[in-house]
Amino acid sequence: MDGGFEKLIRPQVEALDVILGEPLKVLNDGFVRVVDYMGDDRAIVQAARVSYGAGTKLVSEDRGLIRYLMRHQHTTPFEMCELKLHVRVPMDAWRQWIRHRTANVNEYSTRYSVAIDAAVQTPADGWRLQSADNKQGSAGMLDAGRGEALTRQEREVHRQAREAYEHRLALGVAREQARKDLPLCTYTEAYWKIDLHNLLHFLELRMDVHAQEEIRAYATLIGHQIVARWVPLVWEAFVEYRLQGLSLSRAEAEVLGFLARGDRPAAIEAARALGWLERTGAALKRNRERAEAEEKLARLGLTPPWRK
Repeated sequence: MDGGFEKLIRPQVEALDVILGEPLKVLNDGFVRVVDYMGDDRAIVQAARVSYGAGTKLVSEDRGLIRYLMRHQHTTPFEMCELKLHVRVPMDAWRQWIRHRTANVNEYSTRYSVAIDAAVQTPADGWRLQSADNKQGSAGMLDAGRGEALTRQEREVHRQAREAYEHRLALGVAREQARKDLPLCTYTEAYWKIDLHNLLHFLELRMDVHAQEEIRAYATLIGHQIVARWVPLVWEAFVEYRLQGLSLSRAEAEVLGFLARGDRPAAIEAARALGWLERTGAALKRNRERAEAEEKLARLGLTPPWRK
């Protein structure tokens, strides 16, 4: 007895099938390849409508439903889609990548195999300066003249490290020990499988302008060249509501409300009550919450009222 169920056909996304297995280049020697995928935009709609039951008869458009799910953070339907990637990524970026513990991972092992003979190379104009107000970020660039010397030094470090590693292997030293002095810029490879909900979370964090440039390059490629092909309706909603959307805390909404009503003194007083305007001498103390609020006000075309 078939129970009245319709015959199902496995979803196929032609736009993604075109690049299936193709290595998409990142950095100097990295890549991302789509190995397999499950589901598409329709799979998300299908899952949502099973959950909502008869109520979904009021939702006539797949795009509208997907945008509703994204807007109201109904995440379970997005978990019905999965993506499997083969990536080659520098070890320092991979350390950040692997912190997303919501994926299934199998990484290239340098205990069993010889380490990949490739490393990230920095051009003379590619050396970033340490940010003065963000301990884990960069801001500005070192001039290319001094950068050229660093790039030459980098090539020599890479050469020496690789020669030492291969010399140890030639002498019969165990791979697990011979690898210990390889630099973090050495590439590793992995198969990485993740559902769409958690993939979008990864992209939201790693495509952010504050993310390290190297991992941001991978996230940007995955988003624009893979996810946008695979689930275009989801990607559109994700960009609209999460990548380019704007969320406000209660405090930010209060300050913005005063500004909207033209009450600049009240906005300043609200900011002061929040501890945003503490000073060291004539200068405002560093305050991350205030800085984030200022960025949001700037996006709305507003000048923070406490700034002259």
